[in-house]
Amino acid sequence: MRSVAVTTLGGVSGPDDGGDALIVETASRLAEIEGWAAVTPRRVAERAGVDVGDLYRRFPDPDSIIAAVALRGFADLTTRLTEARQAVADPCRAWAAVVSAYLDFAYANPEVYDAMLAHTPDLTLGAAAVPAAPRAAFAELRAALAPLTAGRDQDTLAEVGWSVLHGLVMLTRGGRLRPGTQEERETLIAQRLFVRP
Repeated sequence: MRSVAVTTLGGVSGPDDGGDALIVETASRLAEIEGWAAVTPRRVAERAGVDVGDLYRRFPDPDSIIAAVALRGFADLTTRLTEARQAVADPCRAWAAVVSAYLDFAYANPEVYDAMLAHTPDLTLGAAAVPAAPRAAFAELRAALAPLTAGRDQDTLAEVGWSVLHGLVMLTRGGRLRPGTQEERETLIAQRLFVRP
């Protein structure tokens, strides 16, 4: 079993045509079924029905595949966060809806989530070099928390919100939290932790 290398997002622009999208989708599915150690260029090419040489022309190394999966994951997460935020009539309830959408995405797609936040080091959210997809996800968290800001720095509040959600996901997935209290933790984060001061 090979270990997963840390991947950079900076050099990957994301899927831009049907071939790239097929490869990225195939890699995502393979990772979710068998883990990232199973995602080799040869296996992805075979499952996607593309020539391995063509895959290498599109993605020069396995890390570039992981980075493309991460970018697509951020785009998918952003879509879900946007839909959740826009579905509520009261802006003060947007954070609760976004919390639910974020956690649903993270738990349903653990390997994609890991590609997004564990295998890609260049995600300092305030940095100019961060690709558009992660910035858009952060912007949705920021927008959901905006009605609760009340004079506090919106970016800092969004960073804390993202940190809390990510910590909950990773600790839950790792079996580090008490069983039977997940709903209570989620309610606390969604409805009590971030309120107007």
